[in-house]
Amino acid sequence: MGYAEFYRRSIEQPDEFWAEQGRLIEWQTPPQRVCDDSHPPFTRWFVGGTTNLCHNAVDRHLKDRAEQPALIWVSTETDRERVYSFRELHQEVQRTAAMLQALGVGKGDRVLIYMPMIPEAAFAMLACARIGAIHSVVFGGFASVSLASRIEDAEPRVIVSADGGSRAGKVIAYKPLLDEAIRLSSHKPQAVLLADRQLAPMERVAGRDHDWAPLRDKHLDAQVACEWLQSTDISYTIYTSGTTGRPKGVQRDVGGYAVALAASMQHIFQGRAGETYFSTSDIGWVVGHSYIVYGPLIAGMATIMYEGLPIRPDAGIWWKLVEKYKVTVMFSAPTAVRVLKKQDPAFLKKYDLSSLRGLFLAGEPLDEPTARWISDGLGVPIIDNYWQTESGWPILTIAGGVERKPAKFGSPGVPMYGYKVKILHESTGEELTRPNEKGVVVIEGPTPPGFMQTVWRDDERFVRTYWQSIPGKQVYSTFDWGIRDADGYFYILGRTDDVINVAGHRLGTREIEESISSHPGVAEVAVVGVADPMKGQVAMAFAIPKDSSVITDAAAALKLEGDVMKLVDQQLGAVARPSRVRFVSLLPKTRSGKLLRRAIQAVCEGRDPGDLTTIEDPSALQQIKDLIKQ
Repeated sequence: MGYAEFYRRSIEQPDEFWAEQGRLIEWQTPPQRVCDDSHPPFTRWFVGGTTNLCHNAVDRHLKDRAEQPALIWVSTETDRERVYSFRELHQEVQRTAAMLQALGVGKGDRVLIYMPMIPEAAFAMLACARIGAIHSVVFGGFASVSLASRIEDAEPRVIVSADGGSRAGKVIAYKPLLDEAIRLSSHKPQAVLLADRQLAPMERVAGRDHDWAPLRDKHLDAQVACEWLQSTDISYTIYTSGTTGRPKGVQRDVGGYAVALAASMQHIFQGRAGETYFSTSDIGWVVGHSYIVYGPLIAGMATIMYEGLPIRPDAGIWWKLVEKYKVTVMFSAPTAVRVLKKQDPAFLKKYDLSSLRGLFLAGEPLDEPTARWISDGLGVPIIDNYWQTESGWPILTIAGGVERKPAKFGSPGVPMYGYKVKILHESTGEELTRPNEKGVVVIEGPTPPGFMQTVWRDDERFVRTYWQSIPGKQVYSTFDWGIRDADGYFYILGRTDDVINVAGHRLGTREIEESISSHPGVAEVAVVGVADPMKGQVAMAFAIPKDSSVITDAAAALKLEGDVMKLVDQQLGAVARPSRVRFVSLLPKTRSGKLLRRAIQAVCEGRDPGDLTTIEDPSALQQIKDLIKQ
């Protein structure tokens, strides 16, 4: 069956289609109804079925592959490596589940996990899934104020954390950040469970704080059965990045999510039991949930959990791991590839990468030069994919497990099965059907399995935020601009909330960035809209030149700025020309590689840039501040 027919069945016969996919996981009680869409936009999947994420990720593999690798932990920060078989993972998860139960955690209770990339973090997630507790993972190293707001919203009975994490050899002490967050939060956890890595000193709070190792020793022989949960029960909540005010908890179900991941591992990632999957993400993000912990394990694969940078000890570390563990499927981000692109290309040829069948990239738009460089270097398919925390798995990509459709550089691909993706006019709600018409990318309900159920404890906010932004239409807005070409491939042009209004003309900053990036003298660029008393807003560009001497050579900078302005003028018209193009040595990004455009905008407008805990290098924003003052 070709992909077009496969997709058509998912849209026109969803119950039949998803009932088939539902057989990819194990159920304790079979579902009575595949899809209940009687109360849109709230869609319920596999109603009446009971199952368990941990059972599907761990227990069901014990019969056939107990001694096969399940979790491979590699830390180039602490020079440690450990492989857990499915049997060993099963034991550790049961021990952790018993520890949580001993601290008072039961079905429906929340457990907040604030940890570095260590095995205990995966044990804690799977243990929560096992006993029916709801986990909420917060990215390790988040600032106390941000962490406090998530503690208040999730109201965890227990918080699981560690003494510290490490990045580029620099220790980040977690415990003081956690203590301050608990002090700031109106909700206080009953207990805190701490993994002591001997990285940073910890002060324990008597009666509240418990050390992992001694508590684990008490439960070495623990046997904790899986709690059979309704498919529609809550598995976890995860907070979306970039939210202001009260954090927005994306709420996920149990059964629909398990089925969505099992299907994606087969149809999209083509992962096979006994093979190895390597996602370079972090468990603090949705990719870490779906494709470090749950997805690969559900598929019976070994999954690599990596703590470290892509260039430490050298730029060959990832490829060394591909060779050592015979990685077949890899998942990373364009930013990481751009980092590697600056290193010696010989590292791509140093190791045997014959096991690798494909590299998937997501998290931000993938530019063509980056895609071509890594494609030529690895000699394997590079598959872009587009999705969100809210969707839980890819919305747009290529389902190579169904049909090997060609990828197109610059496009994440076509809509995945179950997703009714359309492009609508943002103010009229009219569907745009002609090729290359620009509009808002939306999804018509019912949303497929694995998609968010609602916003945690706030159904009204879920409806208002996501389903009421297009006039006269109840459709889910991705808040991204996009176009679709004549072949049905989508191209994402940037956030609708990154649109700037220059003298009445609406411009996507992404389009201006693409234009500037095409100049041979520019390595990377960020464009933001800055308030202007005359035009409403003007575009301001901050670029990293390929020749770093431009930054300190005023004449060279002025010439390059003029050339860039002319290029934008030619490609997009004078209205899109930035008011200034300023040159910097680096751009402010989060540790996960996302550009902090809103922080840049705030600095340009003389406002407080807000919480910058996740910024990779604070000097990047300082450079911009200094330029603005000139």
